[in-house]
Amino acid sequence: MKNRLSTLALTIARWLVPLAAIAISVAFFSIAPAGLWGKLDAIGYAVCHQLDERSFHVDSHRLPLCARCSGMYLGAVLGILYLSLTQPRRGGMPPKAILVVLAVFGLAFVVDGGNSYLYLLKQTWGERLDFLPNLYLPNNTLRLLTGTGVGLGLAVAVFLSFNQTMWIEWDNRPILGDGKQAGMLFVLALGMVLLVLMEWEIVLYLAAFLSSAGVLLLLSMVYSMLWTMLMRQENSYGTLNAAWLAILAGLTLALLQITLIDVFRLWLTGTWGSFPLP
Repeated sequence: MKNRLSTLALTIARWLVPLAAIAISVAFFSIAPAGLWGKLDAIGYAVCHQLDERSFHVDSHRLPLCARCSGMYLGAVLGILYLSLTQPRRGGMPPKAILVVLAVFGLAFVVDGGNSYLYLLKQTWGERLDFLPNLYLPNNTLRLLTGTGVGLGLAVAVFLSFNQTMWIEWDNRPILGDGKQAGMLFVLALGMVLLVLMEWEIVLYLAAFLSSAGVLLLLSMVYSMLWTMLMRQENSYGTLNAAWLAILAGLTLALLQITLIDVFRLWLTGTWGSFPLP
């Protein structure tokens, strides 16, 4: 009986999910600002405050995500791409040494984020918080660097979870089990950060596109896993083509979340600009 219901649900989903994908895509493109940049900005609008002074700029445009969020999603894209190429279906936990490094990245993110937020509050609230000292003067370099570190951690967590959930045959060897592979990933991440800090136009345009795509990528992978578990299809796919419905459902749910948050924030603030401060 359960198998029959599951088969029926999948049959219905094969029709409903593509229709929902079209409808939600039309809704998103209808409400988002005009042009490709406007669409990228609308994606960032759903997850980031987009404050001008905390963002990189290219040709008078603020990037769709602030420096910290740009680093986080660029790091996630880099990590997932690197893992997909070097260890495509691994799902084992990384060695303890790698987990410690990723934990240090997370701690740096929290410390720098807290220090930066305190600085913002002091700017907004004036002298009332002057008795609380900042550890150091916040800057976009540290925001980008600490964001990238957390992005690598997100990539590892989502990638191994995705492999464990989706594939019939997944590799249980640890992700980044080889220290050389981990070292290469960290070197690539540092190189990416340095490139962004050069603020060359072509690099910033590419960063704008990839960081916005990173938002969709992470959300889509998470929602694809949730969809797969909801439909009781865990470990039933041999290829990406076989998993097309789950992936499309994940992408659709990701775009739905972004659209709903965009609508709510636009209603709340009345502007497509950065989050207004008092």
